[in-house]
Amino acid sequence: MPYVNAKPHIGHALECVQTDAIARFRKISGDDVYLTTGADENSLKNVQAAEKLGISTEELCKKNAGLFRELDDRIGLSYDIFVRSSVDAGHLKTTNALWDMCNKKGDIYKKEYSGLYCVGCEVFYTETELEGGMCPEHRTRPEVVHEENYFFRLSKYQDVIEKLVESNAVEIMPDAKKHEVLGFVRSGLEDFSISRSIKRSHGWGIPVPGDDSQIIYVWFDALGMYLTGAGFQSDNAKFEKLWPADMHVIGKGVIRFHAVYWLAMLLSAGLELPKSLLVHGYVTSNGQKMSKSIGNIVDPFEVIGKYGEDATRYYLLKEVSTFQDGDFSEKIMKELINNELVGNIGNFVNRTLSFIYSKFGGSIKLDEISEDGKDILNKVHMLASESEECMKQSQMNLALLRVLEISNLGNQYFQAREPWNLIKKDEESAEGVLLVCANISRELGILIYPHMPEASEKLLGYLNEKPQAFKNAEKIIKEFNIGEPKILFKKIDDA
Repeated sequence: MPYVNAKPHIGHALECVQTDAIARFRKISGDDVYLTTGADENSLKNVQAAEKLGISTEELCKKNAGLFRELDDRIGLSYDIFVRSSVDAGHLKTTNALWDMCNKKGDIYKKEYSGLYCVGCEVFYTETELEGGMCPEHRTRPEVVHEENYFFRLSKYQDVIEKLVESNAVEIMPDAKKHEVLGFVRSGLEDFSISRSIKRSHGWGIPVPGDDSQIIYVWFDALGMYLTGAGFQSDNAKFEKLWPADMHVIGKGVIRFHAVYWLAMLLSAGLELPKSLLVHGYVTSNGQKMSKSIGNIVDPFEVIGKYGEDATRYYLLKEVSTFQDGDFSEKIMKELINNELVGNIGNFVNRTLSFIYSKFGGSIKLDEISEDGKDILNKVHMLASESEECMKQSQMNLALLRVLEISNLGNQYFQAREPWNLIKKDEESAEGVLLVCANISRELGILIYPHMPEASEKLLGYLNEKPQAFKNAEKIIKEFNIGEPKILFKKIDDA
């Protein structure tokens, strides 16, 4: 759930499509899926951004939250609820209840404090955590802050959090991030500030229960949005069904807050813990993290407008490894569209379905598949199983590589069997080739659904099928009645 101090960039689109691909895969696999997203609005950086623009914080949040929601819709995020932390009445109940539960546990206290504060991270850093005196995430120098705040007893939960992470009771993916968290925990957890003065926060945010001079600090507020989305304090039946969350999908820059702070807060409140955290990397531009100050921001609305939802999703899911950084290049994106979507997947599907429609009136049927057809389908089924396993591990890039291998096999089989010549002397054999190719097309349509839902639904629609579990892809269909096919992917002429 991103900050809304600025409009979204392509990195936000990455998190959307990764989350959505996982959600769609689980949904067609039979899981009951509920996807929560939203906008983190009660932060100091939003106040400062609004002041620079000469508008109210409320106006800034409303405008930018609207843009994030628009991005969710344009990129095809199949969310169930969009929570805005500054206006959602349910979130106010959640935040106050969470505070009260932790306070009753004796885990909240007040003290004076001086520290190095990064507004970008909304966190206090120690000298040893800085890199050359700069915030390691934003490369800016923290400001020195001295005031009286409320603190949470994070140190109390050091041993239990270490055991939870080490044992995978809360799974952190990838494994390298798990070890990063363990290193942070073992270095010694310190209690952290969970409020700021009303003066420093400019009165923006949720007041501390019983103390109107203090505003609840962003992480104690923001992390509770997961509970809000699940119905905590507003819909008990819903909350009992949905919580704990199976997975939080987060950027690597906020890992300590989710893997340490959040777990401690839930333990204190007596609430169940999320089952897993998927930690993704960043979309970089020329090898650098995107930043307004550097001027290397890529606008996702422009990308989607030029190349479409499916092509944008394909690039982000295939070219950016789930667990690592990946560079955005419009040149490479055009090449992928033309070579892989158009020239590989689209070429195979279009030539197969067009041939069936033009030469067989859209209808083919045989009682048996030829032996060489069975051989190629067995290879395709094996790759489909591997793609499914990759999706179970949330490795969308590897799942798509299997998809490309399948369409490669299909193109090779079609080209080698030459149905355009075969039909002149043996129509039944040509029909057999097309039946195999139609089955491969069906399999491709099923496998690309989590990644490119529009193209999947279009392709499967030609075959009178719908998106379904990957395990159903191996079913061999011996009769097809297809509608007139259209081109799946559009070639980029200026590539």
